[in-house]
Amino acid sequence: MASFQGKKINPKKFHPSQIKFYIFLIPFAIFMAIPIVYMFTTAFKPQEELFKFPPSILVYNPTMDNFKSLFDLFETSSVPASRYLFNSILVTLLTVVISVILSVSAGYVLSKKHFKGQKLLFEINTLALMFVPIAVTIPRFIIIVNLGLIDKFISNILPIIAMPIGLFLVKQFIDQIPDAVIEAARIDGAGEFTILFRVIIPMVKPALATIAILSFQSAWGATEASVYFLNDESLKTFAYYITTFASGTNAATQGVSAASALIMFVPNLIIFIIMQSNVMDTMAYSGIK
Repeated sequence: MASFQGKKINPKKFHPSQIKFYIFLIPFAIFMAIPIVYMFTTAFKPQEELFKFPPSILVYNPTMDNFKSLFDLFETSSVPASRYLFNSILVTLLTVVISVILSVSAGYVLSKKHFKGQKLLFEINTLALMFVPIAVTIPRFIIIVNLGLIDKFISNILPIIAMPIGLFLVKQFIDQIPDAVIEAARIDGAGEFTILFRVIIPMVKPALATIAILSFQSAWGATEASVYFLNDESLKTFAYYITTFASGTNAATQGVSAASALIMFVPNLIIFIIMQSNVMDTMAYSGIK
């Protein structure tokens, strides 16, 4: 009976009982997809359609001129665009790896270790969720200056590797791991690093995938370091390089801006599509204790 009810409530294939959900959800899905569709179509709009009023979501005469203009601007730079792209790829990879390792290590300590100030540290991390990046720009700049990291490549990475939301999510996952599992690993002779990498990490993969996505988005689109901490053009990122072409109000500049925005957005979209199931699992379990 339970099996029958389960199939009726949530059938694997289409069932007439699902129609009411489609009627409710499809309009919301279309509404939420409009900005993404608009971003894609705008990148391919010719100049006469960019400032058309009223604006149109769709493009009627698609063209690659915006991308051609963007690549032409690449050739005018004193530093090759490939250098900016290499910097962004390296910064993104290092940021993702370091952020994931820091989040899971700190989450493990705050969840399964007991020491004075443990709750206070987690409360401070929770409080940090309230601050938007722009609010800590000046403190970050002061720290970078005092550490002597102005015009150092590491200044692209250091300010963004700490992720309060990542620590919060992974701790919520680790809280659900029974202490008996960790004790059993210790009885078998496992050390702390073995427990972390062979017990904890395999059990919190959805949370780590979510952290990886968030850190990827943060690092791939980051321009703060290039604007405030770096004067050497060869150390700046592709996101900063792209934004230098996105200023102005004339049609040609708007076309280049739309093309560059699409180039920066597509990697984020691909990463999210590939790992979306892990994100959904994280959102489902992060609030359960």
